[in-house]
Amino acid sequence: MTSAQTPRPGDGKTLHLNAFLMSVGHHEAAWRLPESDPHAHIDIDHYVRLAQTAERGKFDSIFFADSPVLMGDPGRRPGGKLEPTVILTAVAVQTDRIGLIATASTSYNDPYNLARRFASVDFVSKGRVGWNIVTTAGADAARNFGLDDTPDHRLRYEKAAEFVEVATKLWDSWEDDAIVADKALGVHADANKVRKIGHRGEFFSVDGPLNLPRSPQAYPVLVQAGSSENGKNFAARYAEAVFTAQQTLADGTSFYRDLKERARLLGRDPDTLKILPGIVPVIGDTEVEARELDAELERLISPEYARKQLADRFGLPVEALELDRELPEELPSEDDIQGAKSRYTLIVNLARTERLTVRQLIARLGGGRGHRTFAGTAEQVADTIEEWFRAGAADGFNVMPAVLPSGLDRFVDRVVPILQERGLFRTEYTETTLRGHYGLARPENRFAAETPLAVAQ
Repeated sequence: MTSAQTPRPGDGKTLHLNAFLMSVGHHEAAWRLPESDPHAHIDIDHYVRLAQTAERGKFDSIFFADSPVLMGDPGRRPGGKLEPTVILTAVAVQTDRIGLIATASTSYNDPYNLARRFASVDFVSKGRVGWNIVTTAGADAARNFGLDDTPDHRLRYEKAAEFVEVATKLWDSWEDDAIVADKALGVHADANKVRKIGHRGEFFSVDGPLNLPRSPQAYPVLVQAGSSENGKNFAARYAEAVFTAQQTLADGTSFYRDLKERARLLGRDPDTLKILPGIVPVIGDTEVEARELDAELERLISPEYARKQLADRFGLPVEALELDRELPEELPSEDDIQGAKSRYTLIVNLARTERLTVRQLIARLGGGRGHRTFAGTAEQVADTIEEWFRAGAADGFNVMPAVLPSGLDRFVDRVVPILQERGLFRTEYTETTLRGHYGLARPENRFAAETPLAVAQ
């Protein structure tokens, strides 16, 4: 199959929708609105209600980001967040079908504990968990783990690849039928079907087996969000869903084709990799109403705080960015950036292409940090989603409401019915697992036909 023959979305398929849930919304100033609860980010009932709303809208999944460092200035907006797999566990027992995805870093976790944690949530949720795999950058995070600075970008991805290999081996360390549970014979499990993995690599040395049987999905759905060259190569090899930020339809189409082709060249069926660009919808009954809400949010941004954040991203002193002037001519190259390389380039290109002042760029980034923001009616939002889907730029969308809970309520109550009427989205769940929602097969056990390396004791 050539890249021109890669299956295109919209060819008899339906959209996938993920709800990316962040505190009281993705907009920088959402917490300052009268409707917002400034304590919601540490209220589990808030997240349960959001998950139930997304499930009412028949979303494939919800997603929680995470970082092992306090992000931003807690004096300016609600800071800190609950650990996401803890949220997923609480949400799992209050929902029935919605998929549950959490971020966990390969830079500051251990494969054994993480594999156990995600397998546990898969059991609790009866097969609805996904793992967003990230390689954490930043000296602030590094210093929380006894390091002086973050490892090199390439090295972080090499470690991530071995981390995933170890985790998947651990999830395979029990065969599906290892548990016998024969009370008469006094045999609970066939020990020959519980294996040590004996992994010895550059970064990890892990014996195994995992101290949990193989979970309902076998593996969590593997999700990735990096769009650098290292990130795209990693996604093409391992990811089953990709969260990405694209500003234009042309960029979205190019990214979609490129990543699907990389997967095909590695021997994968491109359709087993779902690409979900982020969209930050601000929805009103009329376009004017939507734009008024967008403008209100923009007015509530603290420009000095946002300028410092932008300067930190660019690796510049804050005084180098003047609010009412365009970005300086001389900026670091992507190669000089050790953090989110692709996001850095996207932001610079956006500013250069549209000749935005720093103040205007701050306003554009306030809602989605580089993701595509859109203010309009439910019909206009649905039109945009359909256009990208049918043009071959997306298998679905990572929906990032600017304000929560109202933004998710509006999307579910107003946009989803339009997508359903157009035959673009499910009206009922037909599957019970996240893999089922995404049309993904349950992974086969790599060790099932092999002689055990060592029988577990």
